[in-house]
Amino acid sequence: MTSPTSIVEATTQRLRPSFKSAPKLTPAAKRCRERFLRFFPEGFRDETYRDWERDYKWEAHERFCAVLRRSALRSLVDAGDYLAVARHAVTIEARTNLLFSFEKMALRDALKTRDGARAFAEGLYEWLYGRGPDQQRFEKWVETIAALPRRQTRVLTWPIVTIFGMIAAPEKHIFVKPMVSRSAAREYGCDFRYASRPNWDSYVSMLEFAEQVREDQADLCPRDMIDLQSFIWVQGSDEYEE
Repeated sequence: MTSPTSIVEATTQRLRPSFKSAPKLTPAAKRCRERFLRFFPEGFRDETYRDWERDYKWEAHERFCAVLRRSALRSLVDAGDYLAVARHAVTIEARTNLLFSFEKMALRDALKTRDGARAFAEGLYEWLYGRGPDQQRFEKWVETIAALPRRQTRVLTWPIVTIFGMIAAPEKHIFVKPMVSRSAAREYGCDFRYASRPNWDSYVSMLEFAEQVREDQADLCPRDMIDLQSFIWVQGSDEYEE
């Protein structure tokens, strides 16, 4: 009879990156892969990688699911408890380091009023769980963010537009940091069709970049957009200068 220990060892082995079966890569993609593995030798299962890049993002996802999953968000919106939605969203975001401090402040300020919180709550539901094509919902979400109250700094940034998508649905949506994403795309040899104002074509281009990384680095077993966004971050961020 197979022992439980053997089962665990077999499962662990199966989930480890298969470095020897790496696909044929372009020179740029190969350099990016090597850079990632210099920081995280065990790839996406590396303990340091999980500590530095993945775990806190996944914990944000779990907190979001606990309080703003589809049924919970719908109930809060229907009850007119928009400020609760805003409070949950800001609290979840505050425990990550994904937004710049000025973006955190702009988001908090925009959601302090009932009108701002209402626009955000209703827009968030439609973006994440509404009907209609993804493009239509994304473009409506951009306009919702653009129309939020502004005090000192602008609210309409790529990070604010995309942060809750990846936190809520990391299997589908990616977080976009413009400068890092553009730098990473250059390093990877990817054509990222960037525009400073958040827009659907650029977002699709970023998703295409992520899917190229997923295909190229398939043997490292990326789980979701959190892993793909983290790989891209390592390529373009000053935090990972060598």
